[in-house]
Amino acid sequence: MKLTLSFDNGPTEATAEVLDVLSERGIKSSFFVIGDRLVGEDERALAERAAREGHWIGNHTMSHSVQFGDSDDPDLPDREIGAAQQLLGPLAHPGKLFRPYAGGGVLSRRVFSTPAIDYLCRHRYTCVLWSAIPHDWDEPDRWVRRCLDQISNQQWSLVVIHDLPTGAMKHLPELLDRLDTLGVEVVQEFPHTCMPIRDGVLTGDLTAFTTN
Repeated sequence: MKLTLSFDNGPTEATAEVLDVLSERGIKSSFFVIGDRLVGEDERALAERAAREGHWIGNHTMSHSVQFGDSDDPDLPDREIGAAQQLLGPLAHPGKLFRPYAGGGVLSRRVFSTPAIDYLCRHRYTCVLWSAIPHDWDEPDRWVRRCLDQISNQQWSLVVIHDLPTGAMKHLPELLDRLDTLGVEVVQEFPHTCMPIRDGVLTGDLTAFTTN
């Protein structure tokens, strides 16, 4: 079994804790950051540290506040995707990794709109979704068991957890210990099944996640 770790919604003060744990274990992952958070000097320094230590930095929208399927504003993709990418600048992975905002981690028809998909394809982004989301943000002391349950029937899982100051990340070493005991290989690459757009080419069916 393989597992890819990714961290959303940072950088925050918890990002340093996560980076320390990953460094101790020799694990590389990806951080999908919110553009608005990069305005702060301390937060940007954490994103710079993550990139310097070999983690991939992706775009998780500018504001993390609106799903594309909920808006008919034609300029929303540029404001939420393009503006965040500009702030990322040289920190961004060369593959222009993008992860959409999905309320509560639910992949529904609200996640995308046709203009948003067109924007991602036109500007040659790679869209990275997920296959396991253990709700660490609302159950910070119980998410490890849920994560292990979610990945138990997958050959290659892409897990989303959050480098937020909820206390959840104090359990990250426990997760990594359990994965090691189970013989799960932690890798940085993404499973192709979680990348419905690659370098601007639509390779998966997003109909179920799109409001036209």
